[in-house]
Amino acid sequence: MIRLHCLLFLSIFTNSAFAETKLKADMIVYGDYLVTMNTDIIYDGAVAVQGNTIVATGTRAEIDQKYSTKKVVPGKDRILMPGLINGHNHSAMVLFRGMADDLNLMEWLTKYIFPMEGQFVDPEFIRIGTRLACWEMIRGGTTTFVDMYFYPDTIAEVVQDCGLRAIIASPSIDFPSPGFKGWEDSFKAAVEFVIRWKDKNERITPAFAPHAPYTVSPFHLKEVADKAKELGVPVSMHIAEAPSEVADIRERYNNTPVKHVAEQGLFDITLIAAHMVQPNPEEIAMLAEKQVGAIHNPSSNLKLAAGIAPVAEMLKAGVMVGLGTDGAASNNDLDMWEEIHLAALIHKNRVGDPTAMPSLTVLKMATSMGAAAIGLGDSIGVLEVGKLADMIQIDINSPGLTPMYNVISQLVYTVDSDDVITSIVSGKILMEEGIVLTLDADKVRNDALEKSAEISKALGLRKL
Repeated sequence: MIRLHCLLFLSIFTNSAFAETKLKADMIVYGDYLVTMNTDIIYDGAVAVQGNTIVATGTRAEIDQKYSTKKVVPGKDRILMPGLINGHNHSAMVLFRGMADDLNLMEWLTKYIFPMEGQFVDPEFIRIGTRLACWEMIRGGTTTFVDMYFYPDTIAEVVQDCGLRAIIASPSIDFPSPGFKGWEDSFKAAVEFVIRWKDKNERITPAFAPHAPYTVSPFHLKEVADKAKELGVPVSMHIAEAPSEVADIRERYNNTPVKHVAEQGLFDITLIAAHMVQPNPEEIAMLAEKQVGAIHNPSSNLKLAAGIAPVAEMLKAGVMVGLGTDGAASNNDLDMWEEIHLAALIHKNRVGDPTAMPSLTVLKMATSMGAAAIGLGDSIGVLEVGKLADMIQIDINSPGLTPMYNVISQLVYTVDSDDVITSIVSGKILMEEGIVLTLDADKVRNDALEKSAEISKALGLRKL
């Protein structure tokens, strides 16, 4: 009996001492399938988070043995993976969703979008629209986006409040735009915005956004390149988006959009090149050499008949290619899963090779490679120690995800936004059990409906 009591005491003491030696984590997130994007899939996996950073990844048994926590995010019937990265967006344009469809790019832009922006875009429009966009993106599993739209301070304030990560690029253009008479005041405001927000918030990166080579003069493009280099911030810009742009730049400058932009110094900084539909083989080599990030927007490009980007060729050459939705006025949503599906399919058909876009490659375009394409590859896009804790969980209980033979295949070809159940950015839970925690969804929707009613009335549209 004495021996039994001694053994019992020793067992209790040993277990207590072992428990005390466990490391503390702020949160442990589990998943039946852990897709880190830098190793093979870990079955019954877990990620430990301290503050805004990942401190450990591994199997459930490994993490539970080493870490204790008060906050657990269950992982049964869930895939745990990095959050999606939307490399090109005009978030507040969700309020123009469905208003100008079935048009070519220049007609859509000059006859509808520019006039509507001049009439309706103000800080209230931006705040309401950006909140709606962030609600949609959080629900769909996007944790980082690159935005290019007016009143960037308002966009930054919404992002700061809702918890997402964003590169927010302040637009500049040579002719009048919402709030500005032309280039001088819009670029001055962009510089002030960048200085105001640089290093202010870990989740917000300010940037410049000269609209496009056909709306910004060569001298002004050089001005942007010089200031971006001086301040150490990226530039987001539409480049080589459509045949009409190629023809316009050739007529004006006897050049191509890609070479024209490069000659103004924009390839010597961190450049996020949106669309990049029309590069030739020589230019693709330039993109790879200069490490320009190309953002593929399949839905928008298809809808506007702008062409299909040579993504397979760019990837083969070593170009960092990410994915983006573009604005909802030309998409018509911010669902990154649709972009993943399309990117995996249309290029197989374009090159006549079903192996041209492997599912893992496409998933990287939305995560790890997408992070590199926007200049954030050192901090996000992969679930590994030292990276920021940006991750999502996918609920696999839907009929479309049954059975689960190949996790990567299901993520690329089958998952949709409704399957996302958890969203975490910088270690903060933005959505849990399918409920968005950082936005009042009812208010966001009601505000958007009220604003859309104002727009409809002003344009004389019939309310259905």
